[in-house]
Amino acid sequence: MKLIDQLTGSDNPSIAYRARLLLGGESPASRAMKSLGEKIRASENVRLLLSHRTPDGRIRLNPYQKWHGPHWTLHSLALLSYPPGDESLLPLRDQFYDYLFEPKHLKPPRSLIIPGQEDRPRRCASQEGNAVLYSLALGLEDDRTPLLIKRLIDFQWPDGGWNCDKNPRARTSSFVETLIPLRALWHWGRARGDERARAAAEKAAEFLLQRRLLRRLSDGSLIKLSWVGEITRIHYPIQFYDLLFVLQVMAEMGKINDPRCSEALALLRARQLPDGGFPLEVKNCKTSGTVISRGSFADWGPSGRTRSNPYVTVEALSVLAQAPAP
Repeated sequence: MKLIDQLTGSDNPSIAYRARLLLGGESPASRAMKSLGEKIRASENVRLLLSHRTPDGRIRLNPYQKWHGPHWTLHSLALLSYPPGDESLLPLRDQFYDYLFEPKHLKPPRSLIIPGQEDRPRRCASQEGNAVLYSLALGLEDDRTPLLIKRLIDFQWPDGGWNCDKNPRARTSSFVETLIPLRALWHWGRARGDERARAAAEKAAEFLLQRRLLRRLSDGSLIKLSWVGEITRIHYPIQFYDLLFVLQVMAEMGKINDPRCSEALALLRARQLPDGGFPLEVKNCKTSGTVISRGSFADWGPSGRTRSNPYVTVEALSVLAQAPAP
């Protein structure tokens, strides 16, 4: 209880908001939460993230620049629970939407359909997935957002996932490219009553659950994602696929009680530190005041296996609060 009180009373408004929402069950419509939202809007992290906008509201970087560009800036704002409906963010959204809807986007090298494998389009669907997710969270949807949902459904592989591997020998969906589109389809389906999107999300979830979230179906071995890092470690703030992130999504979908989540839950519980918090074990972006590869203007808190990180702790405690007792 002391830890939860510390989180809900944090001086960092994003931490306090997330804790009160996920651990306290407080409505975003309450006066106190709306007040916290305005504090988030005025917070130093938000100021830094938006400090490199030009007068027209854009960021003069590649739309997908890791992690300073428009796409990842909006992703970061959603992660901080920035309040929805800010029209000054529309130029950033348009930068990435324009990128996604360029004619060349669905052609090589960004996308590929191999003759004879038309049911397995090669596409980095996490891009569309994250764009849908922050559009929903930040209130930035427009008439192109449903087209992104349609694209995700159309590009879903028969086994339920997605993959961007251009190698013709690739026959199975990618864990990394599946989790974010799955999450986007689920939240869109729930928010808009889109049953086709929800059905696609359910199919994708089953792809992961069949593999107990962590293991290959062929031999039961732990999956290895070379460019992501160890999936049994907690990664933040850029989440593609890891122990905590996949459990977050399962919890959001109401699937955290599925017995096939039990191994991942046990591994998450084993990460809990003596103070009750959870560590940011793999800090996958560097806080920097200048634009660098894989850098962020925001400060995402302490990292290391022996130090609690408040952002990670809120999310992990929320997952475990919904999970069955060990």
